[in-house]
Amino acid sequence: MAGGVVDVAGTADVSRVEAPVTVKAYLICAFAAFGGIFFGYDTGWMGGVLAMPYFIQLYTGYSYDFATRMPIGVDKDHFVIPASTASLFTSILSLGTFIGALVGGDISDFIGRRPTIIGGCLVFTVGCILQISSTNQEVLFVFGRLIAGGGVGFISAVVILYMSEIAPKKVRGAMVSGYQFCITIGILLANIVVYTTQDRNDTGSYRIPIGVQFLWAIILGTGLLILPESPRYYVKKGKIEQAAKALAYVRGQPQDSDYIKDELAEIIANNEFEQANIPQMSYVQSWLACLKGSLSKGDSPIRRTILGAGLQCAQQLTGINFIFYFGPPFFKQLGTISNPFLISLITTLVNVLSTPISFYTIEKFGRRAILITGGIGMITCQFIIAIIGVTAGSEVPTNFPAVSAMIAFININIAFFASTWGPTAWVVVGEIFPLPIRSRGVGISTASNWFWNTIIAVITPFLVGADQANLGAKVFFIWGSLCIGSTLFAYFLVPELKGLSLEQVDMCMAATTPRQSRKWRPDHTFAAEMHHTGDDRLTEKPLASEAVEEKV
Repeated sequence: MAGGVVDVAGTADVSRVEAPVTVKAYLICAFAAFGGIFFGYDTGWMGGVLAMPYFIQLYTGYSYDFATRMPIGVDKDHFVIPASTASLFTSILSLGTFIGALVGGDISDFIGRRPTIIGGCLVFTVGCILQISSTNQEVLFVFGRLIAGGGVGFISAVVILYMSEIAPKKVRGAMVSGYQFCITIGILLANIVVYTTQDRNDTGSYRIPIGVQFLWAIILGTGLLILPESPRYYVKKGKIEQAAKALAYVRGQPQDSDYIKDELAEIIANNEFEQANIPQMSYVQSWLACLKGSLSKGDSPIRRTILGAGLQCAQQLTGINFIFYFGPPFFKQLGTISNPFLISLITTLVNVLSTPISFYTIEKFGRRAILITGGIGMITCQFIIAIIGVTAGSEVPTNFPAVSAMIAFININIAFFASTWGPTAWVVVGEIFPLPIRSRGVGISTASNWFWNTIIAVITPFLVGADQANLGAKVFFIWGSLCIGSTLFAYFLVPELKGLSLEQVDMCMAATTPRQSRKWRPDHTFAAEMHHTGDDRLTEKPLASEAVEEKV
């Protein structure tokens, strides 16, 4: 048994592997979810700043008359940040977050989940300082975006890891969905700040939106100083007594409670079982462990890695960040929008108000069901937008009712995403990896999100830029087609995991296929299987290692 002086005799009763949900657990997870503010705010402010007159003249050399709100010496349609510069400014953050997510997951295994998030706040702060210091120094601004991205990557990967490891199983989906809710709030706050500063004729127009981010770093970094470390991290390190104390704190139970003993024994037994199948190796081999196993086995490390990284890729390929990164410039192209910033603010508000729906649906209907339903809804909306855009929406002069219909379906599309794919992809990624490779698996999956985020940020200006492909609404044919692939991915590869502890998730993925997973129920505990119960006579159950190997 793993070391420590704590009594870790568990139970064979599958209904007693976790304590009842307490208010304290809700509050801890709610505060940890605040990390989503970083992700959302940094996603939201750049698109607005790219359309600010002062910022445009700063990085293009064009002049602008703020009294008449018209550019001087250049056509209004050409008074924009060049596509290559917009692509660089937007995508470089995502490159930084890609690197940060990989490194952050790794560091969290050495120093802990909590210190890694605090470190991410510090790195992010340095990046913000560099961005604010820039006036028209493109290199300094880009470097600051890259550094800030590294901090966001640390935070985005490890917050999901931390929340998944401390949240009670009955409400884990809803609580981790709170992370996505904070992302949407961050985007909304960014739009409000940008909307407020857009017409300033000084550097405050873009420096204020950047500077506000210091507040998020102070709140999250300071608050985490008083929160506990993940008990599963302590188990991974063999610090059982500290694990018991942390678990008792987050569950709101006495340390000698049977609930704490049973859950701790289950975590230890599961860790021992997984370490027997994924033994301790060198540093490089520990990364390669995420790619081992058979593709035909649903619980193999490589299948889990493909599921996590693929799901984050599929989330990005729904095209949602096209709207939030390049909303104002795109709405400008539609012709009848007098204030694209206001429309962008409305789409962001829809995003915020739709996300809490997932708090209920993810536990009521399950992860898999709402991913498939949301995918079908987005496909429908995106093709409708594209069809209107190439028919009535392309008329000259601009057809106002057609443009209004397009904006309406863009908002419906956002509502489908925000209530399904937005939160659920993060929930599933936090659930599917076993403890020995969890930090690296979540890191790889989060890095996948940012990798595809980077690709979209790089190519989109060239797809819709007036001086480039100028696809306009036709770009939604692309997003709709990619969304079909995302929905098929969810149907064939995503298992149903609602109501299961992280240890029971391992059993489920070993014992059944994604399409049959909704019917699966645990029939024994890892504590029983690994002989960590008070009565080993109760342990004559089928072993997880004897589960069906044929998976689809």
